[in-house]
Amino acid sequence: MPQAEQAAALRSTLRAVNDAACWVSQVAFARGVPREYELRKHTYAELKARGLGAQAAQHTIKKVRDGYTTLKANLRAGNYGTEGSKRRRKTEGKPIAFRPQAAQPFDDRCLSWQYDAQTVSIWTTAGRLKDVRFVCSADAFKTLREHRKGETDLIERDGVFYLIAVCEVPEAEQYEPDGFIGVDLGIVNIATTSTGYQAAGRGLNRYRKRQLALRAKLQKKGTKSAKRRLKERARREARHVKNQNHIIAKTIVTEAERTFAGLSLEQLKGIRQRVRLRKPQRVTLHSWACAQLGDFIVYKAKRAGVPLVFVDPAYTSQMCCQCQHIDKRNRVDQALFICRGCGVVAHADRNASPNIAQRGESVWNAGRESHAPATP
Repeated sequence: MPQAEQAAALRSTLRAVNDAACWVSQVAFARGVPREYELRKHTYAELKARGLGAQAAQHTIKKVRDGYTTLKANLRAGNYGTEGSKRRRKTEGKPIAFRPQAAQPFDDRCLSWQYDAQTVSIWTTAGRLKDVRFVCSADAFKTLREHRKGETDLIERDGVFYLIAVCEVPEAEQYEPDGFIGVDLGIVNIATTSTGYQAAGRGLNRYRKRQLALRAKLQKKGTKSAKRRLKERARREARHVKNQNHIIAKTIVTEAERTFAGLSLEQLKGIRQRVRLRKPQRVTLHSWACAQLGDFIVYKAKRAGVPLVFVDPAYTSQMCCQCQHIDKRNRVDQALFICRGCGVVAHADRNASPNIAQRGESVWNAGRESHAPATP
C-alpha cells in the first residue's frame, strides 16, 4: 500500500530492472546463452552504470538465465510444438523479453520486513524506501511471520503492487491411513469421491461459456470502451476457477483428515496431448484446470499430513467397482454405467472413484514397509 511518491519510485524501479533484463537477454541470446558466471562478465558493469545496485544487478542477470533455463525445458518437453514447427522456430529465433511490470526478486539485503509496524523497507533506483505499508489476511500474516524464508518478488498488476514472499511451511507428519478415498476428476463433474462427495461442473462450465461469448463480443466491437472492458476483465475467469478449485480441494482434504483416510488421485499428466477431439470440444478440454486442482490437493494434503498416492487411470471408467469386469460397452454414455458382467447400474463417476480408491490402497501397500515377523 505505497503512497503516491513511493508508488512512482517502485514503478520506475520495475521498469528500469526489466528494461535492463531485456538488454541482458539480448546479450545472452547473441552469445549463445552462456553460463551465469560468464554472462555476468559481459553485463555486470553496464548494469551498474545504468544505476542498478549490486544485488539488483545480480538478481537481474540470474532472472534472465533462469528464463532461458525454463525456455529450454519447455522446448525439450515439446510445449512449443515439434522440431521445425512455425511456433517453435519463432520462439527459438528471438531473445526472451520481459514486461515492464514483470516480477523482480529481492533478497534480505534489498528488502526487509517490519512485522510489528506492518511495513517494509525496499531498495529502489531512487534510493531506499522505508515505512512502505503492506496489508494481507490474518492467516497470511501469521504464515509470513513464522515461515518466511528466502527471496521476495515485487510485481505490479493492474496498477496494484504485490509482494510475493517465499515461505517454507513444514509438512505435518503423515498418519497410517485407514483406507483410501478415490478422487475421480472430470469436466462435467469436477471431482467425485468414493465417499459420495461430488463437485458438479455445470455452474463453472456455464460461467466459462458466458465469459467466452462476452470476450468474443467485445473483441468484435473493437472500440476503445470495449478494449477497456476487456482489460478490466482480464484474468477474472482464472481467479474464479482458482477459487473454486481451492474450495473443492479443501473439502476433499478435510474429509480425508477427519476420517483418517488417504487420498488416491489419477495421474492425468499429458492428457491434452493424448486425447484427440473435434474442434468445438478443444476449448472445453484446454480450459480444464485438472492440474491446478491436483496441485491444490497435494499441497493441502501435505500440510494436513494426509497420505496421498497417484494411480494409473487406465480403464477405471470401464471397470465395474463390484465385480471388476472391464468392458468398453459398460460405459453407456457420459453419466451412465451398466456392467455387462453383473448388471450393476450406477453413475459413471461414482463407479470410477471406488476403482481409483482400490488402486490407491494397492499402491500404498506395495510401497509400505513389511511388518511381518521374520521367518525362523
